[in-house]
Amino acid sequence: MKISDDIHNYYENLVVEQFKELKLDDKYDSDFMADLTCIVLNQLPTRYIRHEVDMAFYLPASERFEMESKVKVAVQKGLEFMKVHH
Repeated sequence: MKISDDIHNYYENLVVEQFKELKLDDKYDSDFMADLTCIVLNQLPTRYIRHEVDMAFYLPASERFEMESKVKVAVQKGLEFMKVHH
């Protein structure tokens, strides 16, 4: 069985949104961003989806807020780690 290319971790989108909000692509090179992405995603749970619209429709606002909060914390921890170890 092959896992579909359509399946992805919803947290990936939230991490990208947070990176854009913080304008991290303007501050760091692609190698730094790739490492940071791995560090951040490894701190977060997985939430696999096929279609974005499913999450938008079925995800309660409180759960979305909690997920976004987890992402913000993970990004800050990831940045702190990278500043020390990069």
